[in-house]
Amino acid sequence: MLFLSLSFLVFFPSFFLLYWFVFDRRLAAQNFLILAGSYLFYAWWDWRFLFLLGASSLLNYALGLLMARTAGDGYQRLLIGIGLLQGLGCLLYFKYFNPFLPLGISFYTFKTISYLLDIRRGKIAPERDWIVFFSYVAFFPCITSGPIDRAGTLIPQLRTRRIFDAVRATDGMRQILWGLFKKVVIADNAAVFSDDIFAHYMTMPASELLFGVFVFTIRIYADFSGYSDMAIGMSKLLGFDISQNFRYPFFARSIAEFWRRWHITLTGWMTDYVYTPLTIYFRNLGRWGIVLACLVNFVLIGAWHGPRWTFVLFGFLHGLYYVPLILTRSVNKKRGPLHILWTFLLVMFTFVIFKADSLAQALAFYRRMLSPSLFSAFHIFEKVNAAAMLAGIGIMFAVEWLQKAKPHGLQIAAVRHPAIRVLIYGSLILAILTFGPTRNADFIYLNF
Repeated sequence: MLFLSLSFLVFFPSFFLLYWFVFDRRLAAQNFLILAGSYLFYAWWDWRFLFLLGASSLLNYALGLLMARTAGDGYQRLLIGIGLLQGLGCLLYFKYFNPFLPLGISFYTFKTISYLLDIRRGKIAPERDWIVFFSYVAFFPCITSGPIDRAGTLIPQLRTRRIFDAVRATDGMRQILWGLFKKVVIADNAAVFSDDIFAHYMTMPASELLFGVFVFTIRIYADFSGYSDMAIGMSKLLGFDISQNFRYPFFARSIAEFWRRWHITLTGWMTDYVYTPLTIYFRNLGRWGIVLACLVNFVLIGAWHGPRWTFVLFGFLHGLYYVPLILTRSVNKKRGPLHILWTFLLVMFTFVIFKADSLAQALAFYRRMLSPSLFSAFHIFEKVNAAAMLAGIGIMFAVEWLQKAKPHGLQIAAVRHPAIRVLIYGSLILAILTFGPTRNADFIYLNF
């Protein structure tokens, strides 16, 4: 079941009504509904992989309880090792050695791993209520593409009675609408353009290839951040506050700031459980130890996307971008506005590698793109919905620049005149209904 499917259009309103008007009297019943709804949501895609999700939840729930019964260092290490072997083993098998990738396996595996490690570090206590724990792992707004909330964020909210908050729910609906606009008007139309350009790059001028890379970069952001906005908005409608996953990354002034704004929950996860332990392990190497830890961290981020060398190289290049900042101790240095453009270009050119099917194709694309035809004209407006897509991109950048101090672009509670708010909402809905392509492209990060 996907957010933009007819089945979800029936599922979520039905779930919402049951959640607030039938199951709201008892917390345990409400949590059971979350678990049942999450499993139905997941099984709708492929019921066979529901057993893997359930088995993973059961194992890690049991491991957490066993860790609570002993303070023995060796025994706890053994239990964590079992959890890591199961989680990472399944993740590696399905990502690299099996043609069928279970939906959301990366996201719920990271949840279970961080749960055990945080128990070990004393940050959280093991959860004894199995319904709460299973609901945490399978929470349906986030299971397919994040955000990756940790146990310390979501479990306390599952253990606390939720009361419907009209202000929070209204803001959630705004965020869903903003996510839909980015997904349907921008990302889905950009998919039509970028897929066509990358498929026929050998017959197109370099100027069109450059445009294609720009459009694909915007597509990645609008698609993934649009999904995150919808997931966060739906969570607000259910009384939950989950983690922000994007903070306007294209306004970043360095690659370090970009990764503090892009896929924030994954970046934070990798920083806490991979990068920081590696810096401790390599501490005798000084700054070069930090460089090595950074490169390993980003190679793993790249490899996380799947079994292609292009993903590994994508991560490695982002790690290389960090090296001058680390060696000059300027990771947190404040920079001027021109660095926004420079950072965007650095990121944009790595997305050629991310999109390409092979390293050879990526190199051929670069060679073609850097040819003399870079300055030739091309006619994008002959393509369907080109004007709508470009207008949508312009609106997105303008709104997010004006709203950069807010959690999402449509947080306009300060606009007190109801007619203006209705005009804004109506315009976005009209754009979604009018300018969406005939077929919605799948969410990109469903594949990861």
